[in-house]
Parts: sequence; C-alpha cells; structure tokens
Amino acid sequence: MDLDIAPIAGRTALFDSLDGGWPVFMTKDPTGVFYYRHFEEFWPDFTLLAVDRATGKAVAKAHAVPISYSGPLDSLPETGWDWVIRTAALDRLSGVSPTIVSALEIMIRPDLRGTGLSGIMLGAMRDNVAKLGFTDLIAPVRPSGKTAQITEPIDSYAGKLRADGLPADPWLRVHVRAGGRVVNVAHTSMVYGGTLEQWRSWTGLPFDETGPVEVPGALVPVHCDVSQDHAVYVEPNIWVHHRL
Repeated sequence: MDLDIAPIAGRTALFDSLDGGWPVFMTKDPTGVFYYRHFEEFWPDFTLLAVDRATGKAVAKAHAVPISYSGPLDSLPETGWDWVIRTAALDRLSGVSPTIVSALEIMIRPDLRGTGLSGIMLGAMRDNVAKLGFTDLIAPVRPSGKTAQITEPIDSYAGKLRADGLPADPWLRVHVRAGGRVVNVAHTSMVYGGTLEQWRSWTGLPFDETGPVEVPGALVPVHCDVSQDHAVYVEPNIWVHHRL
C-alpha cells in the first residue's frame, strides 16, 4: 500500500472517517475532551493521518501532544493518559513551553489491523516528533493483548517476555522493536465512572451484581456497586520511553 502520512492539515472529513474504532465505554473518559475537542486547533502538527494514495481513503491516524515535564523518565506518573491530557491543556492555558512529547493514540482502520500498519504509524510518529525538535517521546501504552487476560495483574503482565526477549504483548513489542523502552506501569491511567444504567447502555451487560464485571475490550474488570448505583473503570497502561 502506497501511503501518504502527514499532519492532519485540515483534512477533517478524512480524519472523521476513522471514528468508531473503540468500544463505546472507552469514549466516556471525561478527560479526553480536553484534547480531542481542540487538537486540530492547538496541536495540528502532532496529529498524523495516513491516506492510501490509490483510493484516497484514510487508513490510520496517530495522536501525540507536547507537554512540559521535568521529572524522571524512569518513573513516569501513575495517572498516565489522563495526566498527559491535563498537562497539555494546562500548559496551553498558561503558555508553558513543552519539553517532551507524549503519544496518545494510534488507531488503524479495523479491516487493516494486523497488517503492520501500527509499526509504520509509530515510526512516522517518532520521525515527526524528532522533526519538530524534540528528543524524547513517551507513551502510556494500552497493551492490546491484556483484554484476553483481563484478571491478570498489570504488573505481572507488563513483565512477560517471549523466548527472544521481546515483550509478550503485541503492542508493547511493536514499541520495543521501534526503539522504545518499557519504563513502568501507570496503574490509574484512565479513571471514570457512571451510573449502572449508563454502563448497561455502553456495554449491553446487566450490571446487576456488586463486584468485578468483565467487560469485552477492557483491560481490567470494572468495579460495580449496586447499592451506590455506580460502576468505575480504572485502566492501567504501561509507560514506554523512546529516545529519538
């Protein structure tokens, strides 16, 4: 496939054609709006779109955002993805100059997943961040294989390796092959809740018993409390650092 990969540059219609690639409940994190509502206006150079030149259709996108961070890169914040977005929004409001870039999302069109596009988009993101003058890219990685091992603790999952020494998780493996280094776990990377009725509408599950609920597409069980009429999802991610 002959790809044109470049910053979004106003190609909103093509970009919007890639919506809908996530489970509904994953779109309910209230922090995400601080980035996704404004990325095209505030951070367009950090958002990449891949278009198949033969068809003119979008096949993948990659979101990243510059932030200010002076802490140790060997111990990135527990609050992961939500922290990145809050930091980016606050930096923008206060005029603070960014020092590093964080990845937020790489999304491949569903019919093309498993074709190697994720590695191509990650490489394009690395190149773009370096071109913009930054030497460090961090990523609160959502390990793709964890959905099949939903009850395993994230700390043990993050350390699993294959016989060749590469991570057992497919998405972590792509990052390491690209030059990334697994740093630490962000145990509370995304945190959000809703009423039981909301969770039923998001997942199609009954949410009628107090305790952990295994939701398809989740990395860990959702905490359900029937007496309080709410359920809370606390998603862990795994920090990866790319030195560019």
